Amino acid sequence: MPARRKMSLGEPADRVGVTPARLAVLKNGRAKGVRFATLAALREVLECRPGGLLRREAEEAAAG
Repeated sequence: MPARRKMSLGEPADRVGVTPARLAVLKNGRAKGVRFATLAALREVLECRPGGLLRREAEEAAAG
C-alpha cells in the first residue's frame, strides 16, 4: 500500500509510531501479530479500508 501512495516505508512508520523494520515485517507477512491500534493508525495514514491492509490466507497455507 505505501508503494501505491509513492511513499517509502519510513514515512508511514514515522507517522504511525513504529519502526520501518516492524512495518517491513508486517508488509512481508512475517508478523506473528499486530495491534488493532497499529492497524487503525496505518489505515488512517494510508487512507484505505482495512481490506487494503489485510489478506486472508487459506488454512492449509497457514498451517504449513
